Amino acid sequence: MALPALIPVEDFFKPPTRAAATLSPDGTKLAFLAPWQNRLNVWIEDLDSSESPAEPRCVTTDANRSVFHYEWTDDPRWLIYLQDTNGDENWHVFRVDLDDPGAAAVDLTPFPGAMALPVREVKDGKTGVMVNNREPTLLDLHELDIVTGELTLIAENPGQVNNWLNNDKGDVLATSLTPEGHLELSRWDGERLSHVATFDGSDYPVGIDPMVITPEGTGVWMGSNRDTDRTRLVHVDLTTGEETEVDSHPEFDVDPRSTVSPMMPAPLIQHRRTGALLAVRYLGERQVIRPLDPDFAEVLARLEALSVGDITRLSSDEAGRRWVVGFNDDRDPGATYLYDHSSGQSRLLYRPLPHLAPESMAPMRPVTIPSRDGLALHSYLTLPVGVEPDKLPLVLVVHGGPWYRDSWGFDAGVQMLANRGYAVLQVNFRGSTGYGKAFLKAAIGEFAGKMHDDLIDGVNWAVEQGYADPDRVAIFGGSYGGYATLVGVTVTPDVFAAAIDYVGISDLANFMRTLPPIARPHLANNWHAYVGDPDDPDQLADMRKRSPITMVDQIRTPLLVIQGANDVRVVQAESDNLVNALRDRGVEVDYLVQSTEGHGAVNPETVIEMYQKVSEFLAHHLGGRA
Repeated sequence: MALPALIPVEDFFKPPTRAAATLSPDGTKLAFLAPWQNRLNVWIEDLDSSESPAEPRCVTTDANRSVFHYEWTDDPRWLIYLQDTNGDENWHVFRVDLDDPGAAAVDLTPFPGAMALPVREVKDGKTGVMVNNREPTLLDLHELDIVTGELTLIAENPGQVNNWLNNDKGDVLATSLTPEGHLELSRWDGERLSHVATFDGSDYPVGIDPMVITPEGTGVWMGSNRDTDRTRLVHVDLTTGEETEVDSHPEFDVDPRSTVSPMMPAPLIQHRRTGALLAVRYLGERQVIRPLDPDFAEVLARLEALSVGDITRLSSDEAGRRWVVGFNDDRDPGATYLYDHSSGQSRLLYRPLPHLAPESMAPMRPVTIPSRDGLALHSYLTLPVGVEPDKLPLVLVVHGGPWYRDSWGFDAGVQMLANRGYAVLQVNFRGSTGYGKAFLKAAIGEFAGKMHDDLIDGVNWAVEQGYADPDRVAIFGGSYGGYATLVGVTVTPDVFAAAIDYVGISDLANFMRTLPPIARPHLANNWHAYVGDPDDPDQLADMRKRSPITMVDQIRTPLLVIQGANDVRVVQAESDNLVNALRDRGVEVDYLVQSTEGHGAVNPETVIEMYQKVSEFLAHHLGGRA
């Protein structure tokens, strides 16, 4: 047996041929992302053109930074997309006129240093947009007229609102943090907030998701685990505040990932025209979609028959006749199909990375690892193709958040590592979302404690099972995963032969104090609850004990640090201070700063640069291929 041919780093991370396709409301056009000047931009293709195939045209021309977030409006003439500046996360809303191909995109929220976030789909040419242009710490709600560009204030944030919702009927809702740390749902009557219901804030460290106004405007659908460990979908009556169950799964939570990552599919599937609830996504080892509408149940069965992967992006025309569906498969990412329900016919539109042969990719296998104190750690193991899984070099890849989770599907970084001969283990340690609130809250006070023990238990399991060589184990993570990497080489330096910290936290107090102003008022149920408040002297002392910057004298593991210069979440000082402290001790550390990136590389050349560095670093210290 032998490893398959070495696949160049560029082949894993160059732009996809196409990605993120969606249908226009009338079902006649397809929008998708594709490269233009080596940046992902939005393209449009006519599905009913007399040409075969129709010639697509690029409708956004951003040569600086790839576009990832776009959506159709209810008028197929207009399309909007979001863009920030070199990763600063100050999103602006841009409009594209599809009837005027030569017109430049129009910035509808041209406020320097401010963030604009749409809160609903565009209806009748208008949408709701949250903007913090008045006060950096407060998001106000505006109505944005897509055609004229007029921005009209709907609700000025009274000081405690962390999220606004509105619909095309004029209903306005808000969620706020109470002084006790609970989440309050309120109505806005034009002048003030009126209470609807209150929820235990500790159940929602990163906010309530889903939270959707029902089509008739008399209630909201939201995720709740009141009186239960699992998150289920409930209806909250906006007059009485009464909460009633809509749907639940006996084992799984409502899919929580879109709360943290807008690239993930929303947990609710709704009718495009009416907003009626069609289905709910749940997530265990794999995704489960539970249809609530009998007509959609028939559509869903036909769609799921197209692939063995999990359904990701899904869109239809307003009639629910034509559907575009994308799939995520552990060995074949993003295959996307057009399905016509009236005829039952379907066709493959594209595979995003057609140059990667599925048989050369490594399967991702769900595994359950027992923690030392009895928790079930639902994890994923990827073993390289073509070699016996016996005492392999192992890379422990740690997810960010920490209120996020690893899930089954294609992961280009994991596949690149497997192709180079590494076993890859992804452990959903306590604090990961989607495994019930008891598992989530088991992480409180456990940074650099039991959360780290879970990772070490995962490594020990892989060694005991014979998969991993204990002398050739690396740890690699980004954001919280970068913090976990640094904890790994300070608290347990003998476990790891190499470590890669990507935009990771080295000083917990400095991290919280330098978060963007918009985030700082809303830390009660996440960072303050789980780690501490740096303004409290006793808690600050404990945070320092859990911060790698205070333990740098323990680091003797070869370390690679990668940082985005424009990162507003984990600022460059977090990496600079660590690297300087190590170099002052004469410890060698590799340091890569990417000047055009923020909290996660976006543009192809910087992603490739990063993973090329990762590949070379691990080959040198673990003995894999580069």
